[in-house]
Amino acid sequence: MTTAPPNISDLRIDRGASGASSGGRGRRGLLLLAVAALAVAGGAAWMLETPRPIRVRVAPATVTGGTAGGAGISANGYVVARTKASVSAKIPGRLEYLGVTEGSHVRAGEVIARIESNTYRAELEAAKAQIGEVQAQLAQARRDLDRARKLRQQDLISTAELENDETKVDVLIASLNSAVAQRRLAEENVENTRVRAPFDGTVLRKDAEVGEIVAPASAGGGLTRTAIVTMADLATLEVEVDVNEAYIAQIRNGQPARITLDAYSDTSFAGRVRQVVPTADRQKATVLVKVSILDRDPRILPEMGAKVVFEAGQSAPAAAAPLRVSVPAAAVVRDNGAAKVWVVENATARARVVELGRENGDNIEIRSGVSGGESVVLEPPQGLKDGARVRPIS
Repeated sequence: MTTAPPNISDLRIDRGASGASSGGRGRRGLLLLAVAALAVAGGAAWMLETPRPIRVRVAPATVTGGTAGGAGISANGYVVARTKASVSAKIPGRLEYLGVTEGSHVRAGEVIARIESNTYRAELEAAKAQIGEVQAQLAQARRDLDRARKLRQQDLISTAELENDETKVDVLIASLNSAVAQRRLAEENVENTRVRAPFDGTVLRKDAEVGEIVAPASAGGGLTRTAIVTMADLATLEVEVDVNEAYIAQIRNGQPARITLDAYSDTSFAGRVRQVVPTADRQKATVLVKVSILDRDPRILPEMGAKVVFEAGQSAPAAAAPLRVSVPAAAVVRDNGAAKVWVVENATARARVVELGRENGDNIEIRSGVSGGESVVLEPPQGLKDGARVRPIS
């Protein structure tokens, strides 16, 4: 049996089924791409519509006052010496000797420095010589006057000649007095070349060195030193503090106090109010109070920072100090005469219109608009809007 050869013309490719399958897969791919694009666009829109929180620095609105009596009132200040002086020379000249250094203890009247004195000593010797010369002339003039008086009694000379001899004696007496005064001036100049300590104390600082030109403060200028040393009597150390004028009525002379130095924060020293200065500082709204240090200690040095806590006595006023709210000056924004601060509430910034009181250093009193304890924005950025999301930083 013979098999017929295959007919190649009967072979066909079914393109319809293949096309339908490919078309389905293409439509699904396009749909996935569209969904992904919509998701990306939506995410971008959400990010654009939701701004990132603004980073801002904040500080609390503080409340002071409300305490009764004088207990708890404190103030910061510095240790100062009541008796302190910048010692200078009375006359200008070159410094040739300096016998002290920082920390040297000196007694009143002790020579601590010396100015070159050769010129002044020469003037003193010249004044002494002038006195000797005038004294010799005066002695001779007096002898001549005695002879003239005897001759006048014998009518051997005229009255005019006698008067001339008397006048010569009077002139020489005046010249002698002038020469004596010149000698005293020269002696004073020589003494002024010796710089003496004005009181018992300790040298705090050297302001000049040997070889430099020094002069009184009123004559200083250029490279001329106007002081040789700075000294103080450490037995007169006290603390000066600025007390807010709202509490000054609770401070009185003689009131006990405790002093704590910044350098020795674990130790306190007894003190007593020596003086409440009878004037206030209108810029800081404070009154200067001077507190004597009763516990003498060699560790206490001038210009140290100190904190004073005023103790309440039986006679201290019992009235409560007024409550005051204050914020840093950097938190206040002024606009056309109005003032406001930005308060952070639940991570959002809220504007508060406030009424300002007195400035106290870097703080400003707030009379209304803030009750205390709120977090206020320091140096609010430009364009900050009410309700803006913020991120506080310290």
